[in-house]
Amino acid sequence: MRGTEASAALPAGVELYSLTADGTALLTSRTGRGDLLDPAALLPFIDSGQHARYLIGDASTSPERPSNATYKLGLMRGHSAFTPHAHGGEHFVLSLGYAACGLYDEDRQEPVTVRLTPGVMIRIPALLPHSFVNRGEGRLLILAANTGFGIDHEDYAITAEEAERRAADGPADGLDYPALAKALHAVGSAPAPGGISWRERAARAARRLAVRLEGPA
Repeated sequence: MRGTEASAALPAGVELYSLTADGTALLTSRTGRGDLLDPAALLPFIDSGQHARYLIGDASTSPERPSNATYKLGLMRGHSAFTPHAHGGEHFVLSLGYAACGLYDEDRQEPVTVRLTPGVMIRIPALLPHSFVNRGEGRLLILAANTGFGIDHEDYAITAEEAERRAADGPADGLDYPALAKALHAVGSAPAPGGISWRERAARAARRLAVRLEGPA
């Protein structure tokens, strides 16, 4: 079903989201179609130059101001990475492109890297140090769901610098902040995951063709 036909066929209040591995995001409703990544609707996302479009919840979500979870569309620059951090709640991320997730393995006391391809989702427990990398040269879309915390909350993304600051302030909430800071530094010093392989490039070309053939006009 093509664009104008899809718009006309939708019941009031229903929306379609067309998200591609190339970083485009269109929103279709009965009133028409628009760019889901309109700069006016984007909010900061952990690091300078990275952005997110909140779909459920907002930046002020917290245990004191709950919306159960935040669900947002993240936009990452080409060949960029988030500063290693840990969330106060569990975290789900669906990659729509070629990414990698650096994680700290507490049992082995070392960082590990998980390469992600379009359509792969990863669950990260609360307070597990991690970081995301865009392995491609173009922008990367990710869908991220966090339980209980919006980006304005102090426990949304605890960095090594913040963990060290809290450690200097002394124990307050039972967390081992020196150990958390050490793990976050380890994730940050892990080898880079590399770029996109030739197999992934071939798959990306096939995926682009599929989007042109079956996607909205």
